[in-house]
Amino acid sequence: MLPRMRLIKEAFDEIKRGDPQTALTKTALRRMVKSGEVPSIKINSKYLLNLDVLISYLNNPAPSQAKIITVDGVRKVPEKLNYKAYKQGGG
Repeated sequence: MLPRMRLIKEAFDEIKRGDPQTALTKTALRRMVKSGEVPSIKINSKYLLNLDVLISYLNNPAPSQAKIITVDGVRKVPEKLNYKAYKQGGG
């Protein structure tokens, strides 16, 4: 049987069609693909996913792969922030 290869948007649409109330977002799926959590094939700027592998992964994520996806760029703010020094570049 040939693999059912889909672009990220198409794979997301298939999942959404099967479960209209899914909490998975297209952005979350894209992050999972780009991080390598979900196997994919990159062709130019597009990613192809094997739909069956994706569904299998979503049904049974490996314990080592199950993780919380966080947004990059969030930084810890010191408890006592000196605003004047911060504005002047002194932190």
